[in-house]
Amino acid sequence: MTLDLTGRVAVVTGASRGIGYFIAKELAAAGAHVIAVARTVGGLEELDDQIKAAGGQATLVPLDLADMAGIDRLGGAIHERCGKLDILVANAGVLGVISPIGHVEAKTFEKVMTINVTSTWRLIRSVDPLLRLSDAGRAILLSSNAAHSARAFWAPYAASKAAVETMMRSWAHETQSLPLRVNAADPGATRTAMRAQAVPGEDPETLPHPSEIAKRIVPLASPELKETGLIFQAKHNRFVAYRQPE
Repeated sequence: MTLDLTGRVAVVTGASRGIGYFIAKELAAAGAHVIAVARTVGGLEELDDQIKAAGGQATLVPLDLADMAGIDRLGGAIHERCGKLDILVANAGVLGVISPIGHVEAKTFEKVMTINVTSTWRLIRSVDPLLRLSDAGRAILLSSNAAHSARAFWAPYAASKAAVETMMRSWAHETQSLPLRVNAADPGATRTAMRAQAVPGEDPETLPHPSEIAKRIVPLASPELKETGLIFQAKHNRFVAYRQPE
């Protein structure tokens, strides 16, 4: 079934490269007006060129997500110009370092938490009222299997993604009686710059391209989606539920 997002407004963070870049392209190709957020102006401009060449529409927002007041202003600007928001894709994130937890510098840990957790909460706070004004609001928070595997040396990143998933679940419970659907998406190992930083010896050609992963995640923005409060595993193209510790 072809996804039709004509007339819908979408925010994508981390849209200048990687998975976020291709999610933005896919959303625009489906008819959404994409508000593309990222620090890198050059990457945003390239995205804009690609979207416009395909007949789509985009608004570029150069913004460092460590700028919390800037996130607040973003929500205000969307309300003023669009009156609502239909789709949120909170994709932006940083890895930090792969290191024994006792060796992680405070500034590194704090940056991971600021970008991956605090800015995601601030973004939710900023756009939650706008998503509630949509007839079928959809929120997709990018996560990682690291949140569950708790691999050695991955503590800051794993902890940050576990926090994101917990916020997602709570938000989904709060809004389960509304048209708003809230889910996490685990892209799995993907051919991105972050993956190369995390596993430098890995052959990137053995991993799926971010454009392939984006095509699997974008259907979570469909107005027909019923699921909420779950994790979508892009690798297996399926939703999985949580369970209590045993």
